[in-house]
Amino acid sequence: MLQTKTFTSRLTVVLFALFTLAQCLHAQDARQEAWTVLNAGLADKTASERAIAVRVLGLIANDPQAPELALKALDDPKPEVRAAGAEAVGQLKYQAAAPKLKEILLSDEDDVSVVLECAGALIEMGDTDGYAVYYAVLTGERKSGDSLVGSHKKMLSDPKKMAQVGFEQGLGFVPFASVGYGVIKAVTKDDESPVRAAAAKKLVGDPDPKTQEALLNTSNDKSWVVRMAAVDSLARRNDPAAIPLLEPRLSDEKDVVRYTAAAAIIRLSDLQDSSGVSASGTPSQALN
Repeated sequence: MLQTKTFTSRLTVVLFALFTLAQCLHAQDARQEAWTVLNAGLADKTASERAIAVRVLGLIANDPQAPELALKALDDPKPEVRAAGAEAVGQLKYQAAAPKLKEILLSDEDDVSVVLECAGALIEMGDTDGYAVYYAVLTGERKSGDSLVGSHKKMLSDPKKMAQVGFEQGLGFVPFASVGYGVIKAVTKDDESPVRAAAAKKLVGDPDPKTQEALLNTSNDKSWVVRMAAVDSLARRNDPAAIPLLEPRLSDEKDVVRYTAAAAIIRLSDLQDSSGVSASGTPSQALN
């Protein structure tokens, strides 16, 4: 009887080991098949297909192939693929891509969507150089005060391009929530607003005082889309010194701006009360 139990126990162990091995082999086969599918997309002749395949590389955090492939995409002849590559290396926080991203930022030739994605990727990596691009988009000038040149200046004067970038990037960054339809209507009348609003949102974490000043200035922008984004960003920068300058927005002609300003002032007042930060204090660490 004892021998029978021992045999049964050993058989159970062997069967379990074989089952586990079979599962591992199946997982390896599935993984290999998945890479085959993804590599086919990366090599597709159609730019839109390549862009999709490149963008999803950002999901693959634990395979060294993924960031290398995303970095390679930054040299693709099509801007939509390069933009996808920048987004992916940003999601993966692939520091080795930083020099290439900065090279693109200095280019006068690359597409604006690629430049913005590269800037966003640098911010994801904790590199503050990325903020300079969004500051330029928001204000129309460099942080140094110099006017924009080259492709950045061309970008801001190209309504069609701004509309495209606005739909692709701007709406995704700004917390419009239930006012989405109003934003879409606004975009049809003002091609520039969504991407400038996106820039305001991206500048939340920039510690540069010039950025705080720029956001305060644009909280009075002619476009309500930009005003709302600027007010929202000022709230998230957690600087109670902005309260007096936000008060005029409580009587803004646009309801969504009024409500956003109200919430911003309440948030900053609560922060001031709880931390003892004076109205002239410096910004706290941004909280999203």
